[in-house]
Amino acid sequence: MYRFLLTPRWIAASAVGVAAIVVCLMLGSWQLGRFEDRVDSHRDTAQASAAAAASAAAPLTDVLTADRPQVGTDTVGRTVTVTGSYDSAHQLLVPGRTVDGKQGYYVLTPLRTADGRAAAVVRGWAPGEPGSGQAPPAAPTGEVTVAGRLQAPENSGSGGAVAGGLPAGQLGTISPATLINVLPYQVYDGWIAADGVTPPLARVPTVEPQGGNGLTLRAFQNLGYTLEWFVFAGFVVFMWFRLVRREAEAAQDRALGLDPVQ
Repeated sequence: MYRFLLTPRWIAASAVGVAAIVVCLMLGSWQLGRFEDRVDSHRDTAQASAAAAASAAAPLTDVLTADRPQVGTDTVGRTVTVTGSYDSAHQLLVPGRTVDGKQGYYVLTPLRTADGRAAAVVRGWAPGEPGSGQAPPAAPTGEVTVAGRLQAPENSGSGGAVAGGLPAGQLGTISPATLINVLPYQVYDGWIAADGVTPPLARVPTVEPQGGNGLTLRAFQNLGYTLEWFVFAGFVVFMWFRLVRREAEAAQDRALGLDPVQ
């Protein structure tokens, strides 16, 4: 009854089916590997963030060195100290920032250091729009030492960040690329969320860097694609058996003389 499987037509159809199953399983395995990589990245980043947060405070120049001048996943949230003088003349307000579910703005005051560069220090957060309420408190004068948590530079995908079109004295995205256009000196990478905050400003929590900690919507998309490819492979198997059964039933009908007249 199943001799038809040895015919050229069915041999070719079976070969195509096997190839389709292999391709589906390979693509599904590849997507599963991508998902596992993102899960591993999530775990590694979480461990690095926890280690950074638990580390003792260190001078900024010991964390951002000449060999590693950029903020990494292992230094986001690290408590650092930096000594210098606030440049209140170049203070910037960063609108569109949310803290505890409330909309407001950051108060960013550059802190000039002895080497001529500056650290972008966010002294705190205030509710509302810049200029709509009480003016933020003035920055301390003279030399100060600021302790705070190191944050990654923002980009166009960061929460609340905008590319431009803001009034003078406001900044849409906190990054060296944007600060270089408004400050007459170089700045360190990233920015610092100050721990010591003067009321009515509120403390800014550590901000998750853009892209997340590895376990983002894209990771679950990879998992969804994995399931889709495996379902496709199962569907090919199901259709092959269904067609074989139908062909076998037709062969049996012909053998019994039940084949309809053409």
